Amino acid sequence: MIKHLIFDLDRTVYPADTRMSDDISYRIKRFASEFWGLDFEEGARQRSEAVKKYGTTLDWLVEAGGFADIEAYFAAVHPSDECCGLYKTPQLRPLLESLPQDKMILTNSPYEHAQRVLEFLEVRDLFGSICDIRANNLKGKPAASAFYRALEMCGGTVQDSIFLDDAEGYTDGWARLGGIAVLVDAAGKKLNTPGLPGKTYCIKDIYELPALLKEIEAHA
Repeated sequence: MIKHLIFDLDRTVYPADTRMSDDISYRIKRFASEFWGLDFEEGARQRSEAVKKYGTTLDWLVEAGGFADIEAYFAAVHPSDECCGLYKTPQLRPLLESLPQDKMILTNSPYEHAQRVLEFLEVRDLFGSICDIRANNLKGKPAASAFYRALEMCGGTVQDSIFLDDAEGYTDGWARLGGIAVLVDAAGKKLNTPGLPGKTYCIKDIYELPALLKEIEAHA
């Protein structure tokens, strides 16, 4: 029985086509490019490759470049006015209210970003907890420690929880632990990565989640 739903925040709880998502991505690439002394295009290219190895841009900066001013990075990537690029989706709250499972956020962003976004979307009260990058000692998804920390916070287990994210590398990280993951991907259906003990489903957006949960419970 599924008791807990662990949601990624950005491009998962809200649609991927928001300007805020693009703005965050731009600020991350700009920060990394300036840190390494590269022009924007080359910095973006190197970041894309580095994330495959290090997991997150912040891990890349810290581990490969000795970067230490973590709070400056958070402030640059997530300014206080970042929600100006986000739009409200009236159907979001009814959807979340229809799901009886405990709900929490697991994000590689700082707590204040998650709090800001959920309050803007008027759904903060529907999530019992937020497991942010600081709660994970700056080691975010897809590290196993990030997932286990989220489970500790919500009181769940890999077996009774489902993890949703828009990044395949992160859903694979959860499936690697043996759990059920849901890739939120408007582009198409994902085939399960061979060799992972868990199972991954794919939905276009989270509004397809209720039907998927019924399917999963029926085959449990």
